[in-house]
Amino acid sequence: MTASAVPHAAVLSEDGRAIARAFVEARRSGQALPTYPGPVPDTLTAAYAIQDAAIALMPDAIAGWKLGRIPPPLDGQFGAGRLAGPIFAATVRPAGTLTEFPLIVDGFGAVEAEYLLLMAETPPLRSRWTVAEATRLVSQIRVGVEIAGSPFPGINDHGPAVTVSDFGNNAGLILGAEVERDWAGDPGALDDLTCAMRIDGEMVGTGGATHIPGGPFDSLAFLLNVLAERGLRPQAGQWISTGAATGVHRIAIGQTAEADFGPHGTITCRAIRAEGGTP
Repeated sequence: MTASAVPHAAVLSEDGRAIARAFVEARRSGQALPTYPGPVPDTLTAAYAIQDAAIALMPDAIAGWKLGRIPPPLDGQFGAGRLAGPIFAATVRPAGTLTEFPLIVDGFGAVEAEYLLLMAETPPLRSRWTVAEATRLVSQIRVGVEIAGSPFPGINDHGPAVTVSDFGNNAGLILGAEVERDWAGDPGALDDLTCAMRIDGEMVGTGGATHIPGGPFDSLAFLLNVLAERGLRPQAGQWISTGAATGVHRIAIGQTAEADFGPHGTITCRAIRAEGGTP
């Protein structure tokens, strides 16, 4: 997806454009933003407009989308139970023996065990996708780790609109092993999958596919619908990171995380200092 495909940037206020520029410049330079760089958006519509403007400024292609949960009572206040953000190609890595990922010093960093869905095709641009319909758009399922990260250390402390405005607090994706099974048309096909997360050897969370509200395919249906409202759609070949299966676990530079997916392997990754680029 290119910047020209983003529809909302032209109608954004100057404050919103300044927020988008500040986040993109901070990410590209690897510098923290100690305070939110402008007036805090008070609706998800305003926050997604900032996100769209920031996407237009990024010199990188979108390789996928992440979903995150909006917990009660904020889900009622903001009218949604999830939020979405782009994952950029330069931040997607295959899992190795030890996969390193950059975080901005004095920014925010966390790891999340996730189930990843690969888009088999570019769907038509329409709203009201059902979960069963969404399953038929998927060509592959993998385990993975989403890297949550932002130049703003308080990204998750001021409500979901702030989180949305900085790419949904995404800083990368690690691709793990494939989950081989028949799922087409079956929203519950992944219900038996479980996982755990350790940081520096200490257990910090356990869970699985059923810990994602509605399951991973429900996340995809939500994404299709929320992107359609913005005139967007996921593209064939993009990865959908469907939500934290064990929780969002803060991690510091130098620490090592292990996402254990049982028969589907363990992803071991370590946070390193961002020196610039696009964390």
